[in-house]
Amino acid sequence: MFAEPPYLEGPRDLAMFLETYQHEHKAPGFRLVLARTTDGDLAGFAYGLPLSSGTGWWDGLLDTTPEAEFTREDGRRTFVVKELAVLCDRRGRGVGREVHQHLLHGITADRATLTVRPEARAAAWYERLGYTLVGHTQPWDGAPIYRTLLKPLRATRVHG
Repeated sequence: MFAEPPYLEGPRDLAMFLETYQHEHKAPGFRLVLARTTDGDLAGFAYGLPLSSGTGWWDGLLDTTPEAEFTREDGRRTFVVKELAVLCDRRGRGVGREVHQHLLHGITADRATLTVRPEARAAAWYERLGYTLVGHTQPWDGAPIYRTLLKPLRATRVHG
């Protein structure tokens, strides 16, 4: 997991991740991308899935209340990048960019979203990838504040 600052995740975080993953990987549209070294060792990974119509993803933004049309989900409109990680010694080599690109390649969603800790180096990196700030959220009691970002993937289509 993410044991380095600012995350400092430990066994409890890993257990929560594994429990959530057990449900998410079964969802329609789930995608997982692994990056491996030439020796076959894991260098990084990313996974995500479409937001379902019953998602609470947009609930609880602390500093903004988006319009209902913005937050409406149908299982196809928005793809959430749930996790993206690259091993420390593999960063700065394009692994993250490639994993991200492969994760989103060929999906039909109009937009992608994710959350990131504001103090994480990845926050500025996501902005360079074309993500913009929607607002800030605290996903559970006692959680740190996260930036919720959005990236358009294609021209908006009419939803019916």
